[in-house]
Amino acid sequence: MSPITSSPFLIFIFTFLFLLVGPVPLILAGKPHAISFRSPNLYPEGLAWDPSAQHFLAGSIRQRKVAAVSDAGVVETLISDSSLPENVSVLGLAVDSAKRRLLAVIHAADPLPHFNALAAYDLRSGNRIFLSLLPSDDATASTRQIANDVTVDFRGNAYVTNAAGNYIWKVNADGDASIFSRSRAFTAHPVDRDAPFSHCGLNGIAYVSKGYLLVVQSNTGKMFKVDEEDGTARLVLLDEDLTMPDGIAIRSDGVVLVVSSSKLWFLKSPDSWGEAVVFDKIDLDSEGFPTSVAVGAEDRVYVLYGHVLEGMMGNVERERFSIVEVSSEKESGEEKVWVYVLVGFGLAYFLFWRFQMRQLVTNLDKKTN
Repeated sequence: MSPITSSPFLIFIFTFLFLLVGPVPLILAGKPHAISFRSPNLYPEGLAWDPSAQHFLAGSIRQRKVAAVSDAGVVETLISDSSLPENVSVLGLAVDSAKRRLLAVIHAADPLPHFNALAAYDLRSGNRIFLSLLPSDDATASTRQIANDVTVDFRGNAYVTNAAGNYIWKVNADGDASIFSRSRAFTAHPVDRDAPFSHCGLNGIAYVSKGYLLVVQSNTGKMFKVDEEDGTARLVLLDEDLTMPDGIAIRSDGVVLVVSSSKLWFLKSPDSWGEAVVFDKIDLDSEGFPTSVAVGAEDRVYVLYGHVLEGMMGNVERERFSIVEVSSEKESGEEKVWVYVLVGFGLAYFLFWRFQMRQLVTNLDKKTN
């Protein structure tokens, strides 16, 4: 028999196919990664992933600090800013990888007027680069303003949402702050002012590299697409089931994740977010009160359980919190189908190739004889 069709060669081919596609279903079937970490009374609301240091960053509604959390749940204090007012909360976080800095939303509800600011810190030293006070909108100066979430573009411009109003602040790379968008689209439909916390403003926000922002509005089930140049906005999703949407994150494949108090929503768009489509939603542990979602290593999606409602009570204490990986079963099913299709294609190709080689060897033997 020819070496081409000998047993060692067959073993090599099957081993190659296994290494190529065999391990994938095992990876897909693996248990979600859960990180339990201890930090007394941290009560984190915001979460971000630092790809250069390969760890998560978590803020605190009770402390003037940002903690770094490793995959193993080891916690280190990255930032401790005692120069901030004592009663502030560190809310939304965004990593500006290009400038190697962390952007943190700073808010204090008491005393009036509210303290709202964006702070920038060096990612390695933790030193503060700037603290920019966010200006009041004249039309809403007498009402509450809650700086909540932040995202950053490739030029270092940060965009901050007002969770008690309907506008977006902008802070440029040098720390100059202004009101960026007061689009009428944000107030085109009535909102539920009797909903929890009476937050009827904008909350989670994410920057899309094509030149726009995606932002959700609390208690309305709305998502807007906002132009980064002029701040004009248009409604791209209205889903009444999307109650209390909070953080947003975007995977490298363009899938948008929106976390609410009870679910994680998976969204796609066929037309560059002219319209959003919900293709999956995953139930979450509402007791942990998830508030933020981040995309970590290998495009894995993680939700933060910071027990923020408990922390807002002020008379309780907690030491343990968690960051839990969440995946879509629908996506996993689709990926498994493709894996088996590839396996079948590879096997069929191999069998056809083997048949051709056998015919070739037979013809050569005939000529030799």
